[in-house]
Amino acid sequence: MKKQGISILKKPKIYIVEDDPIIAATIETALQKQGYRVIGDSENYATALHQIHKLRPDLILLDIQLEGDQDGIDLALELDKEDIPYLYLTSQTDPETITRVKKTKPLGYIVKPFTENGLRSNIELAWHNLSLTAKEYVLIKAEGYVHKIDQTTIKYLKAFDNYCYVVTTSKTLLVPHTLKHTVSKLNTSNFVKTHRSYIVNKHHIISIAQDKVILKEESIPLSTANRPVLLKLLQL
Repeated sequence: MKKQGISILKKPKIYIVEDDPIIAATIETALQKQGYRVIGDSENYATALHQIHKLRPDLILLDIQLEGDQDGIDLALELDKEDIPYLYLTSQTDPETITRVKKTKPLGYIVKPFTENGLRSNIELAWHNLSLTAKEYVLIKAEGYVHKIDQTTIKYLKAFDNYCYVVTTSKTLLVPHTLKHTVSKLNTSNFVKTHRSYIVNKHHIISIAQDKVILKEESIPLSTANRPVLLKLLQL
């Protein structure tokens, strides 16, 4: 499985955000001894965000205390928006900090001081857990843009002449390709044909009536021919 085009099975390229250059150097040395590649480091929010966008690391080691007004939790909130994985590596464990941390989505929380073995095991465990939840993305060209879509957010696809609609939880895209061509780009094990003009993400199905499939906010036609196939798939 992949995340941001990087194989989860390989050791991640790591970027360090740490305001103490001595600690940053210590972390980098420890990681290199374990076979990890450190592609850069920075001491403040702005530089870190710029370099992360430029270098595209697989994993961020993020201190909470940084130079400047914006700290590691502020940076974490931005990383969450872009689905970039990170681990906190910090000595701050006070209640106020933990309350703020709960609003973010780290892979883990490594408390300083740390050992080399502790650092390695935390990274390995976090990277393994990420592989179990890695999202599958598909690139869909529509209306002059290329959209990067998390397949789990696609509710259904609907044929429209030689075009098709891709309906997600947040938007509807008119794609200049047939339904058959578009669905071939998806993980077909998660999608099922309910009607000659509709293909539905099985994970968004709430219930099944005689002639329709019920999603959270709408219903999709269900043909007599496709009903047994759908029922069998959902049982599996």
